[in-house]
Amino acid sequence: MNGTEHEPFMRRALAVAKRAWGDTHPNPLVGAVIVEDGAVVAEGFHARAGEAHAEINALRALGRAPKPGATLYVTLEPCCTHGRTPPCTDAIVDAGITRVVVGATDPNPAHAGHGFDVLRAAGVEVVAGVLAAECADLNLIFNHWIVRRTPLLAAKSGVTLDGKVATRTGDSKWITGEAARADAHRWRRGFPAIAVGAGTVRADNPRLTARVEGVEWCPWRFVFDGLLRTVLDQHLPGLYTDEFRERTIVVTTQHGGLGYVRKLNALGVKTWVLASPSPKVNFPDFRRRCAEEGITGVFFEGGAQLISELLQARELDYLFTYHAPVLFADDKGKAIFRGLRTETLAAAVRLEQVRHEIHGDDALMRGFVRYPERMCVDEAAFTRRTLLE
Repeated sequence: MNGTEHEPFMRRALAVAKRAWGDTHPNPLVGAVIVEDGAVVAEGFHARAGEAHAEINALRALGRAPKPGATLYVTLEPCCTHGRTPPCTDAIVDAGITRVVVGATDPNPAHAGHGFDVLRAAGVEVVAGVLAAECADLNLIFNHWIVRRTPLLAAKSGVTLDGKVATRTGDSKWITGEAARADAHRWRRGFPAIAVGAGTVRADNPRLTARVEGVEWCPWRFVFDGLLRTVLDQHLPGLYTDEFRERTIVVTTQHGGLGYVRKLNALGVKTWVLASPSPKVNFPDFRRRCAEEGITGVFFEGGAQLISELLQARELDYLFTYHAPVLFADDKGKAIFRGLRTETLAAAVRLEQVRHEIHGDDALMRGFVRYPERMCVDEAAFTRRTLLE
């Protein structure tokens, strides 16, 4: 078989891996299929941390010894060390598999490629790098976590062709269509946490759950509210009173007042009070706290002020932007990003490893954020614009 002939089976392994979408944190999504005589005879996936890996589940699903010449396809390099489960490389060798085709290499620098070495030393043929980009993309959150040991901070926006998220009057529902919004819910399901700012909570009273195929699921829900403005209202947001309130965390500062913190805690809502010289939450401290709590990724959904502050602090790692075939052409329309002073193209923020997708009439562009060496933040202009809004 050449690389192209391997691709249909690897695509099947990718599809199998996605059955556990959102359930495996902090572990990766992994799918495996066993092929005999050109046909898939068994498949398995890693369901959640602490449980059997995809390769083991595929071998169990087969329920017998593989035929001579059987091939195991797996989206991620098999583990070769003993963690919460035994090494998959041992199970593969013991089962009599003589060829393993792999998508992505283990991103952990301490392990990368070692699983291949173990298999080859045991006489197993290894073919690596089949649909490697697609297999790596499957685990954006895990890859960032395992290499950097910090959460992936991603932002999502739905914008017009000229980059606006609302009209001058604030009208924004809905810029993107149903297909794009459904895909955004799929990504909500894929992240362990969602975040919004106080302005979004007060204006929209969002539920911040993932609704996929008729099933509602609640991740950790972060509300960034340095002054605890969301607690001042007579009618508290649903995030603080609904059945998922114990999965809500309000991220605030000492400027918000301990009385409001106690009120939230009495409702069952968690609070993170992070030290800051101003009512703005310190993003590096937030990132560190997430790492301490084992939260490996956060999906920021707005508003524009919060996401702009994240960008200005150079703490935004990944960006999802859904572009709708809509044009405002209005200088007073509200833009998703602001607060930078970009005078040359060399000083622009760019995306890397960009992927493009079509969802209905809308186009998704997503990728890792790359910052210029020097990035000028126009704090005064940003503050004036924020106060006006």
